Amino acid sequence: MNNAPYDLRIDSGGDQFTVSGPAPRLSWKPPSDAGRPTGYELECTVADEAQPAVQVAPGRHRFLPWPWAALRSGRQVAWRVRARGTHRTSPWSEWNAFEVGLLDEDWQARWISPAESVDPGYGKRPAHILMTRFEARAGVRSARLYATALGVYEAYVNGERAGTAQLSPGSTSYDRTLYAQASDVTAAVRAGGNLVEIVLSDGWYRGQVGAFRLPAGWGTVLGARAELHLVYEDGSHQVVRSGETWTSTRSAITRADLMDGQTTDFHAGPGAEQPVLVDQVEAPAIDWSPAPPVRVVDSRPAHSVKQLEDGHWIADFGQNASGWIALSDLGPAGTRTVIDYGERVGADGDLTTAHLDSVRPGEDPIPFVQRDEAISAGRGETFEPRHTVHGFRYMRIRRYGAPLDPASITMRVVHTDLRRTGTFACSDNDLNRLQQIADWSFRGNAVDVPTDCPTRERLAWTGDYQVFAPTATRLYDVLGFSRKWLRSVCDDQLPDGRIANFSPDGRRIKHHLDDQFAMMTGSAGWGDAIVAVPWELYESYGDREVLVENWEAMVRWVEWALQTARTARHQSRIERSDEPLPHEQYLWDGSFHWGEWTEPKEKAADGTRIDPVQTDPIAWFMADKGEVATAFLYRSTSALADVARVLGRTEDAARYTETAERIRDAWRTEFLTPGGRTTGDTQPSYVRALSLGLVPDELRAAAAARLVALIRAAGTHLGTGFLATGDLLPVLAETGHADIAYELLFRRTAPSWLYMLDRGATTIWEDWEGIDENGDAHDSLNHYSKGAVIRFLHTHTLGLRQTPGSVAWESFEVAPVPHPSLTWARGTHESPQGTITVEWRTTGDELTITADVPPATTARVVFPDGTTETATAGTFRATRRMPKGG
Repeated sequence: MNNAPYDLRIDSGGDQFTVSGPAPRLSWKPPSDAGRPTGYELECTVADEAQPAVQVAPGRHRFLPWPWAALRSGRQVAWRVRARGTHRTSPWSEWNAFEVGLLDEDWQARWISPAESVDPGYGKRPAHILMTRFEARAGVRSARLYATALGVYEAYVNGERAGTAQLSPGSTSYDRTLYAQASDVTAAVRAGGNLVEIVLSDGWYRGQVGAFRLPAGWGTVLGARAELHLVYEDGSHQVVRSGETWTSTRSAITRADLMDGQTTDFHAGPGAEQPVLVDQVEAPAIDWSPAPPVRVVDSRPAHSVKQLEDGHWIADFGQNASGWIALSDLGPAGTRTVIDYGERVGADGDLTTAHLDSVRPGEDPIPFVQRDEAISAGRGETFEPRHTVHGFRYMRIRRYGAPLDPASITMRVVHTDLRRTGTFACSDNDLNRLQQIADWSFRGNAVDVPTDCPTRERLAWTGDYQVFAPTATRLYDVLGFSRKWLRSVCDDQLPDGRIANFSPDGRRIKHHLDDQFAMMTGSAGWGDAIVAVPWELYESYGDREVLVENWEAMVRWVEWALQTARTARHQSRIERSDEPLPHEQYLWDGSFHWGEWTEPKEKAADGTRIDPVQTDPIAWFMADKGEVATAFLYRSTSALADVARVLGRTEDAARYTETAERIRDAWRTEFLTPGGRTTGDTQPSYVRALSLGLVPDELRAAAAARLVALIRAAGTHLGTGFLATGDLLPVLAETGHADIAYELLFRRTAPSWLYMLDRGATTIWEDWEGIDENGDAHDSLNHYSKGAVIRFLHTHTLGLRQTPGSVAWESFEVAPVPHPSLTWARGTHESPQGTITVEWRTTGDELTITADVPPATTARVVFPDGTTETATAGTFRATRRMPKGG
């Protein structure tokens, strides 16, 4: 129990300490044992000066606008809060401290760039060191290093690394958005001479992008900008800024690419120092990220290390993840160690990455490579390649003439340091493992942005995140992480309103509209992320500002889709009628769509898998995907109307509500028969129709029955792909077919989730048969979208979900849908109101539900027999008989 407000936070990220802009928003959780507060009182100090106390109305504990004067650069701030009640006032909370970053208008440092003589080409360039020396007096009270870069950088003061953040400054659309980092380097500064170094490599800015290893198009010249602010005990200040007095040299990192890998030659001597280039780059205003940093979040020893032959070892870490290795045994001076990373070993026990090769129809494959190399200086150095990142479970080490100590190998798990907010466990270990591998899969793809896979592409595809975001909010606090990414989605929006397939978009399609890939931009289910993700964040966290930040982009996207629906028709409808039928103006069928994507692949008579894209790319490209697209147009237009209502845009809300109704009616006219069948008659079409409310109430039972019939016809196997899988089990459960939902969930033959487990998956696969019955791997083995199924474990198996229409978990439901084989389930959710805990257990024919309800929250508990109880703040517990057959 908390007798004071707790979990004080501001809406900013930071590494060693939270760093904000001039006016952060404040949030806290109400005390759990003080009833409903009648208000709050806030106290604040800025640079040790007390600010006037502020009174806040009840219910204002989320995202309170900064109530004092705007803050200036470098200010150290502390604030606390207490709750006022009818009969008493709570104790004060603990102080929450943060610092203001160096605001853009106060930066005086110049942009500096390395002196690069020969360019070996993207993917092969070295890292450079930018450095300066300065004198410091004794008595340094504090030292703050503010830095950023166009490229990936690490900063050092007298050889000590500044901060713990990795891959700084992070992945953004560098033409519009650039974040800086602040570090406390007080302990590293010494009286007398000091050295500041910035190690700078291509990173996301100038390295390789995507499956086909194309060069990022943000710029051709790297740059860095840094200011070191020293404050002495006597109050005097000293500032060291990047500028023309700095020098540049080639580092020991002779090759650094985020995708391909890093080579470090410890044996090579330092390069000659040359003057830096000054003001050779163009950069946007410097800002401070709302997201947590990327960090080394875990270190794992090798599960096993096997020597296949002389000089050739395979290490298995037992878990597919993102990151790199630390290797402390590099052998005698001059020893070269070559390290390859991958997700799979073949039947011969050796590493295989062929399943990750990239293939275009009619072209030779591009071999997949993740390779680091180290050359020893014989001084006991440790190789830890921090200017690259890999997706891997296995690594192959090759070296000759020197042994290898297996204990010297450590996996560093690297991703955004997200705060966990949700847990789930039950009596079935397979479901617990499924929860774990989906969780690991998301973590492996949360490397500063939500990527599709940490290996082949590493692109933040919009479709992937809109599919998984409702699950991500149940697992972690992803608000700042998502707001950061959405800014890039807005930055990359095309002039006509289309949303890029992925953001940040290093290919910069918005400037290359004649590119073939531009023709494949603007897909339903992908671009709709600009509406779906902000709305999910608003519902989960109550952050109205995320809707404001993305409103214009949402409107431009939906209006483009509506215009396309009005003006472009699919060829099949042109052949049907020269003139469009009245409802066709609301059918979104005349532009490119990815469609359902990654459905289970059909097999030829000889058992080989049929890939429709590779087999007949023109037919796939030209296929009618209007059913999918129009359904998503309805969803986005409806959601846009909801957003407008929240923002007080009454006319917009009415207009988009009416438009959504017309789209729904057009979908029904074109794609739904009077008997409740979809014209496509596929599993995903029914899942979509039922989950999005496209089917009239009187036909829902018929549509659900047809979905079940199709599942039975497939041998009780699912037939969904990218877009519909996450909604499949909830739709079945909510239409009276929970038994079928659980049959699919427990199915062990492909396509199914437990098939992945039985084949040794430690993350979710891209393909339903990522490892087929012959043991051959296909596509990425860490691709989290199909892991959206675990939301069902939280919302139905456990039974915890927000009440429809509720925001920020002010009201929730506990309505478990147990399976006869399960005897208990428990889980927690760290909501904006406080911690929700739910547990149910069966004993004989009775089921007991226990729930902890946070303050200022109400809950509705629904038992399987249909009885309902209302629960208020505190602990609820009740027992009911299970219905027969339940």
